[in-house]
Amino acid sequence: MRAVLIIGTVGVGKTSAAEAAGDLLAARGVPHAVVDLDGLSRFWPAPADDPFNFELVITNLRALAATYRTAGARVLLLAGVAETADHRRRFTEATGGELVVARLQAGPATVRERLTRRHADDPEGLAWHLKRAGELDRILREAAVEDFVVDATAPADRVAARVLAESGC
Repeated sequence: MRAVLIIGTVGVGKTSAAEAAGDLLAARGVPHAVVDLDGLSRFWPAPADDPFNFELVITNLRALAATYRTAGARVLLLAGVAETADHRRRFTEATGGELVVARLQAGPATVRERLTRRHADDPEGLAWHLKRAGELDRILREAAVEDFVVDATAPADRVAARVLAESGC
């Protein structure tokens, strides 16, 4: 099973691209699963030394990947964040050893517009996400854990097609 991890800053379109890639694979008859890694981290309280529950994500992903492999998935599409080379290594191990990482990028204006739409009724959430967007974008660019970068300003189906093509799926 090939795993494709779609990373990028908050608001860049990781989940939308993963879901669109899943639709494209379904249209081709390719057995696959789509996982938004944020859902695997939803536990409160997070440990003080692991504020984004990375260890929980890895534990849950290991179990899910095994289940999807047994069910016949040929591709595992993941939307999330890998901030370091060690994170990439841990995702590779958790998914079974074959991982391709695509980093989505979009300019600050595009990310701001998407986040503003998403958090229209949550000013505090918007402020946090806007601050995190710039910080995380810098972290990801410096870490350079990706195999390739995709411009995420295009519609999600075009971004997804590029991710699948570049990852060999």
